[in-house]
Amino acid sequence: MASAPALANKDLAAKSGCLACHAIDKKLIGPAYQDIAKKYKASDEAMLVAKVKAGGKGVWGPIPMPPNVAVKDEDIKTLVNWILAGAK
Repeated sequence: MASAPALANKDLAAKSGCLACHAIDKKLIGPAYQDIAKKYKASDEAMLVAKVKAGGKGVWGPIPMPPNVAVKDEDIKTLVNWILAGAK
């Protein structure tokens, strides 16, 4: 069973619109969170926060990730840390 913080972070991902393109354990439009966690380290946190906020393209395929300017910076940081921890 998932812990309360993990559920809160999944809920935050849903509320922030992330789950429209991402899933925890399978590729949808964007990569699975578990695949992101395998590719990056905790030291990549600041870069990933900036990428989520600004959007990006080309790293995981041709479909771009739109900017997430409506999501608060602290929420993006929470989500990135949850993803880097394996989105558990």
